[in-house]
Amino acid sequence: MKVVCDRAALQDAVSLISSVVPPRSSKPILQCVRMVATPGLLTLHGTDLDVGLRIGLDQVEVAEPGEVIVPADKVDEIVRACSDSSLTLEVRDNHLNIRGADAHFKLNIIDTSGDVDPWPDRDPAEGVTADCEIAGGVLRHLIERTIFAAAADHNVRYAIRGALYERKDRKVRFVATDGKRLAMADGAANSGKGESRCILPKKPLHLITRLVDDPDQPIRISIGQNSAVFAIGEGDRAGTSSPGAMLWTKLEEGTFPPYEDVVPRDLDKKITSNRDALSSAIRRAALLTNAESRGVRLCFGDNRLTLRSRSPEMGEAEINVDVAYDGDPIEVGFSPNYITDVLKVAETSDVIIELKTPQRPGIFRCGQDFTYVVMPLQV
Repeated sequence: MKVVCDRAALQDAVSLISSVVPPRSSKPILQCVRMVATPGLLTLHGTDLDVGLRIGLDQVEVAEPGEVIVPADKVDEIVRACSDSSLTLEVRDNHLNIRGADAHFKLNIIDTSGDVDPWPDRDPAEGVTADCEIAGGVLRHLIERTIFAAAADHNVRYAIRGALYERKDRKVRFVATDGKRLAMADGAANSGKGESRCILPKKPLHLITRLVDDPDQPIRISIGQNSAVFAIGEGDRAGTSSPGAMLWTKLEEGTFPPYEDVVPRDLDKKITSNRDALSSAIRRAALLTNAESRGVRLCFGDNRLTLRSRSPEMGEAEINVDVAYDGDPIEVGFSPNYITDVLKVAETSDVIIELKTPQRPGIFRCGQDFTYVVMPLQV
């Protein structure tokens, strides 16, 4: 194999592949990247058996087709450290030679002809059927506005470590929750008929946000009983490698909670606040909280929001913000982190807060297609 690659494109691809490759594994082959050179194309493969990624690069000149399997972390470090505009990759004498203008690296290749575990080949298209096509920018926004609310740890009752994907015809919805808050975002697909529903793990969803360069680029989603496939660009040609990317993932097992029951329907207090002003006030009020007094009290009344926090060891804080609200006064406590998280992904200049009582969940709305439900705290 001998290939001349655009270094920047190679670096981006290797970085993405490395994020799939596990740092430690009982199977050393999984810590590697597989490179396959065919006329006009260099295809990189990586997997941890739960998630797989294939990226095809056409910013290459292939002098000799072939393939090689080498440690992903070392390739990533070498390509990242080089400053050349292009690099030459050549397999000779059981080594991958990486050459720049003033540097030459020789990496030992993985020989799978002996007792070493073979590369875990898998056909991503096996067992899945086409579900819909959606613009990359729409999918990225749906993921970014929900995945932060997914649970960090295993929950024995519900599968909430990922995000629920729901589609009804061309309407797509993502929902994520950790049991104390819930983020729900709606968007439109370019195509799709019928209904589908599955729970997608966090790792591949984070990868998709990195894979999308062009917001108008279509992404084809296919779903099976146990897995899902995302084809970006031209990476969906069945059984072949091609430019673009294809990501496959196992689905989360279990049942997602009945999220629609969590969204309050009878909230009668509506407050409108500037997003940036509210974000600044929450961050400042959070400075005087600790593990015991982790909440911030929000006091609404007479077009004014007063935020109060208190830590016995450090002191107290009071921040005032102008808001649009002329209803009955109400005080409610929230975790400041939960509020700043949603304000980071809010795309509107104003945020609408809906409340009922201090003991009931509150809703933060940012536009017509995003809803965020937060459980209150006793502060």
